[in-house]
Amino acid sequence: MRLYRLRNVSPSSYSWELRTEHQWLLPGVHCPTCDDIWSGIGEAYPAVDLSGLPDARKFRARVEEDFEEFTRLRELVRPLVPKGVPLEPGTTFGALVGRGHGQFPQLVFPAPWTLLVRREALERLQAEGLRGLNGCRTELRFKQKDPPELLELQIEPRGLLHRDCLPRGLPAPCETCGGPGFSLPAEPILDAASLPDDRDLFRLANYQTVIVGTERFAETVRRLGFEEVKFSELPTR
Repeated sequence: MRLYRLRNVSPSSYSWELRTEHQWLLPGVHCPTCDDIWSGIGEAYPAVDLSGLPDARKFRARVEEDFEEFTRLRELVRPLVPKGVPLEPGTTFGALVGRGHGQFPQLVFPAPWTLLVRREALERLQAEGLRGLNGCRTELRFKQKDPPELLELQIEPRGLLHRDCLPRGLPAPCETCGGPGFSLPAEPILDAASLPDDRDLFRLANYQTVIVGTERFAETVRRLGFEEVKFSELPTR
């Protein structure tokens, strides 16, 4: 099975704008061991509602200086998210909130690591038998009349970059916070043994801004004539 990285087409043939953020986030951290202050991007669970947590307001802070408090907050969230996901600092939750205007294609990238889909387009993709497409409500307000209904796909981290494409001499992750990160290799290679076989869309668990679709997903999007998505094949090893 071939696999492809999904990216937006630039420049777009559509004219649109979105200014958005998720309702909650796991704060960034100041690690007491490596002294790094960091927050990841890409990991998002728009289907997860934190409003019932007693400390929901704490999931709006940008950085948590107390690492023990960060750990406590992360463990509060863990029962609500899919089993085994990383839950890095900066992970976001809840509906995408914001404003927008313009004409939107069937698939929309408000950020390279976030994928929105028009409801009617999602229904067509699901009717084709694509697996693991979880469309989540958004709270977007539009200036125009008869705006589209845009849903955010919850794209879970599942596969990994293969170690052969990672920089040589990469330092071991911090034993406390898991940092530091690394730059995306110029020629990414996927670790075949880590790839899921139960879904047609996922993001990489060790580089979560990369969204990956199966050959089945790419062929279906092309056949249905959905625009504004660039597919780049990723080798596996």
